[in-house]
Amino acid sequence: AEMLELATRSMQAINAAYQPQGFNVGINIGEAAGAGIQDHVHMHVVPRWGGDTNFMSALGEARVLPELLEDTYTRIMAAWDEISTTQK
Repeated sequence: AEMLELATRSMQAINAAYQPQGFNVGINIGEAAGAGIQDHVHMHVVPRWGGDTNFMSALGEARVLPELLEDTYTRIMAAWDEISTTQK
């Protein structure tokens, strides 16, 4: 339940910062599923737009980055902080 709450909050922050048209959400459980570590679980929240290429890393191990990672972090964290403030 906590992972789904975190994914929901992440989507809210990403939506506030970037206004995507949708999301892909995936969970990797165990080494064979792509988690890389036995008994490890992690979740991906990927914003999507019509005609985008943001899912390339899952398909072809390519990275398509339209902005610096530091800028992405700053935008999402500002939105996260705003959501945290308004939901209290």
